Amino acid sequence: MMMNAPSALSDIELTAEVRRLARGARETTVTLIGHLMEFDARRLYLGAGFGSLFAYCTEVLRLSETVRMLAKHLTAENHRELLAEASRKSKHEVEKLLARRFPQPDTPASVRRLPPPRPMPAPPAPPSNGTDAAAAGAASLASITLAAAPPSSRRFLPRPLSPDRYEIRFTASASSYERLRFARDLLADAVPSGDMAEIFDRALALLVRDLARKKFAATERPRESRGQSEDSRNIPAAVQREVWDRDGGRCAFVANEGRRCNQGRHLQYHHAKRPYATGGPPTVDNLQLRCRAHNAYEADLYYGPTRRFAGDDLVKEASVPYRAFIERPIRSGTDWVPPRSCV
Repeated sequence: MMMNAPSALSDIELTAEVRRLARGARETTVTLIGHLMEFDARRLYLGAGFGSLFAYCTEVLRLSETVRMLAKHLTAENHRELLAEASRKSKHEVEKLLARRFPQPDTPASVRRLPPPRPMPAPPAPPSNGTDAAAAGAASLASITLAAAPPSSRRFLPRPLSPDRYEIRFTASASSYERLRFARDLLADAVPSGDMAEIFDRALALLVRDLARKKFAATERPRESRGQSEDSRNIPAAVQREVWDRDGGRCAFVANEGRRCNQGRHLQYHHAKRPYATGGPPTVDNLQLRCRAHNAYEADLYYGPTRRFAGDDLVKEASVPYRAFIERPIRSGTDWVPPRSCV
């Protein structure tokens, strides 16, 4: 098909071509969404080594908003280099790239009272025309659904300002604010500036240390195992620690093409070589970390989806209760020092 350069078109021809291309783009988008829905229903992204359709779309199909993020930083001198460096990167990776190349100053600490939430608007009266009424009803339903979405559904999105500094914003309750004020008063000698970032860092260090002790059996002086029966489903604490350390606190599923999932949320201990239902032991050699999606995916491959969804607990795996340690934790004296990187 021979295409004319836009500059060679007349005003009427250019207007008609823009409309034709926009119409074709909409049709292509609708077709793509339909195919993605079937792709999601078949969970084909799991076999490719991805824990979600979103990850597959952003990393394989390159459906992302990174070009918009780069736009204000592109110049005639740097555009080729910057676009090449941002190629095949996720949104978060591009944010870190921009923070490294264009560092920003720290965000001033502030606490402010938020206004009360606005009441939802009443839905408009339906028009007399039937078709218009259906469209208006759908629009009003969409607006009500969006307005009713709770703030807790928003994703946690820290924004990198420079290679080692992040901007983090959230809405706290009145009781959390009072605890913050109390902690600031108690730390007046240790943190005379009252820097909230320092206070939160100290609080998180204590929280991480406590969670590691309670949920991950992290301890400087582990007790000797009392032993257990060969058919026990319990995974000894020493085995949990070693498997977690070996797999780096990430899903260890590897696709046929060689891509590792590396998901760090909702992890479970998976009997990789020999399933528990067939006598697989809870040993370091037989266990690997899996995200929830890939653990279920491999259960389907082995047992079939009918058995897994029938409620047979023989195919259930033990959940990993804590995922913060991306690198090997550092020990100092008798206490745990918070890990160098928590993502």
